[in-house]
Amino acid sequence: MTDKLKVGIAGYGVVGKRRREHIDAHPDLVTTAVSDIHFDGDGKMDDGVLFFDDYRKILDQNIDVLFVCLSNDVAATATIGGLENNIDVFCEKPPGRNMAEMAALRKAAEQHPDRVLKYGFNHRYHDSIQEALRLIQSGDLGDIINLRGVYGKSKLISWGQTTWRTEREKAGGGILLDQGIHMVDLLRLFAGDFTEIHSFISNQFWKKDVEDNAYALMKTEGGKVAMLHSSATSWRHRFQLDITLTKGALTLSGILSGSKSYGDETLTIAKAAHDESGEPRENTIHYENDSSWAAEIAEFANALTNGGSIVNGTAEDAYKTMELVYRIYCADPQWQDQWNLTWQQ
Repeated sequence: MTDKLKVGIAGYGVVGKRRREHIDAHPDLVTTAVSDIHFDGDGKMDDGVLFFDDYRKILDQNIDVLFVCLSNDVAATATIGGLENNIDVFCEKPPGRNMAEMAALRKAAEQHPDRVLKYGFNHRYHDSIQEALRLIQSGDLGDIINLRGVYGKSKLISWGQTTWRTEREKAGGGILLDQGIHMVDLLRLFAGDFTEIHSFISNQFWKKDVEDNAYALMKTEGGKVAMLHSSATSWRHRFQLDITLTKGALTLSGILSGSKSYGDETLTIAKAAHDESGEPRENTIHYENDSSWAAEIAEFANALTNGGSIVNGTAEDAYKTMELVYRIYCADPQWQDQWNLTWQQ
């Protein structure tokens, strides 16, 4: 391939700008247009990249690929717009606000099977996650018994974020949909689909019209049990995933991020002792560099240029992860009734 694919980025905030770094670093991609509601009109940057104050104007440009880094209320519409304009699309999480939008997205993807659609479930590409998955698939530690995931931050809106994340009409949900969806996705990655779900959903602390805490207990058809706590009242940013297996255990603690606020990224591998001392042999791996963003872009670019497979973040994965998020919401009868939620669409 001699010509680079022309990329448009809809939503040029923190995430959009970080995406651009890795897009332009890839040999087969180049950013040619960006949009953001904070631009004062339309024009051209010093480097020649066009800018617009409305993402819909990007769709009229001569682009091959659209990156959707918009607020939740327009992400699904922009994704569908890209597909309908015969543009390959990469969309950040969450894929939509509700299951009605997910149904529309699924239909659009089915109607445009020749277009590549990928969703940004970035955590799957972290080195600690990849190593844990390799160990589990190897069978050396046996079969999964249970999982416990905790993902939290100190407030609903982090420094520099806009208030739409606390507005249900725009956001669709709170901490579970905004951040906890990553942990939901990882639980599905490791354990498969969950068939039995119990939950408590709460907005008692921040008292917004979206949740600030979600607690879930889930079980797969094969008997794997997962516990999840997604929180906006952690006071200290926290990421931890414990996976217990029949011959050992894995502990993923901390995750490298742009804010550097979740602590060191580590994976502790424990092999069950042959006695009852309760002191298994452990080895902890420390990860210093975050290659996840580049790896994610590389997989997408390979699908665009070489016909490679989308391994992580497929349209079906996005649908199932979003469905599980909504099943967690709806498993709390009070929350379901209060917000008139439904996932069976």
